[in-house]
Amino acid sequence: MTISFDLTGKTAIVTGANTGLGQGIAIALAGAGATVALVGRSSMMDTEAAIAAIGGQSHSINADLSSIAPVGDIISETVRLSGSADILVNNAGIIKRADSLDFTEADWDAVMDVNLKTVFFLSQAFARHLVAENKPGKIINIASLLSFQGGIRIPSYTASKSGLAGLTRLLACEWAGKGINVNAIAPGYFDTNNTEALRNDPERNAAILARIPAGHWGKPEEIGGAAVFLASAASNYIHGTVLPVDGGWLAR
Repeated sequence: MTISFDLTGKTAIVTGANTGLGQGIAIALAGAGATVALVGRSSMMDTEAAIAAIGGQSHSINADLSSIAPVGDIISETVRLSGSADILVNNAGIIKRADSLDFTEADWDAVMDVNLKTVFFLSQAFARHLVAENKPGKIINIASLLSFQGGIRIPSYTASKSGLAGLTRLLACEWAGKGINVNAIAPGYFDTNNTEALRNDPERNAAILARIPAGHWGKPEEIGGAAVFLASAASNYIHGTVLPVDGGWLAR
């Protein structure tokens, strides 16, 4: 049996692909041969340019994922532009920081809507497309170390990422028999916009680095290999897993 990570002929949808982890994942998938639909509410020009530089193919779909309104259009537009939709990476997410005693309902709802509600309904729309076409597919959710741990000052983020781990397992149980693999990646501490406040805090930055066995914050390109693996035929018998990519953080 030949094990293949080749994604030639596949189309991947990556949400939040304008920067950070989404950008790193999109470039990696394109490097493995996939056409990538870049989804987000801000410009994806930098990601498009990086994909073009390696000879890849991509197109952008503007969508605000703070509500479920655009989910159907994301699938239909991807199919219209690329001819298929085979892989979905639910990467888009937001974070709000405040002490739990002071956390507001608005901040709670905003995070839960983007990080959990829209992820479910976009996954549902994607799976409905696959079932209607009678073809297999891959869903990769971007969870977090906070799917396993509590964290501090990010109650809605921790709740959403813990919920996403559970949702990953539930959807895997329901959809594995339909040929749809649902798995998740749990990134550790990566150098992205979401962690800027931590990296700019000398004490928190030092404490985090001291616990990472690899000795450095993750770089967005360091998550791409896991995404390619879970998107490829090499992972066909993997369902419902949450794969940490954390520099050894959870092993500490």
